[in-house]
Amino acid sequence: MLRFSELKCKEVINIKDGNKLGFVSDIEFDCKTGEVCAIIVPCEGKFLGVFGKGDDYRIPYCKIEKIGDDVILVCCDD
Repeated sequence: MLRFSELKCKEVINIKDGNKLGFVSDIEFDCKTGEVCAIIVPCEGKFLGVFGKGDDYRIPYCKIEKIGDDVILVCCDD
C-alpha cells in the first residue's frame, strides 16, 4: 500500500526517452471503484505546480511500469 504523501515525493521518469517529467502533484481516481486512473505531473515552468503556462501531464495508470523507492518509471509516447 502506498500513500499519496509518499507518491508525491517520487520523481516521474519516462523510460522511452529518459526525460524527467517532474513530481506527482495529484491523482485521478474512479469514484465508483476507488481505483487510481492516472497521475498528474505539472508541466515544466509551473511554479509550485500552479503558476505558469502549459498543461499538466496526465499519465494513465496503465502507463506506469514501476514504482520504486525514489522514482516512478512510465512509458509514454508524448
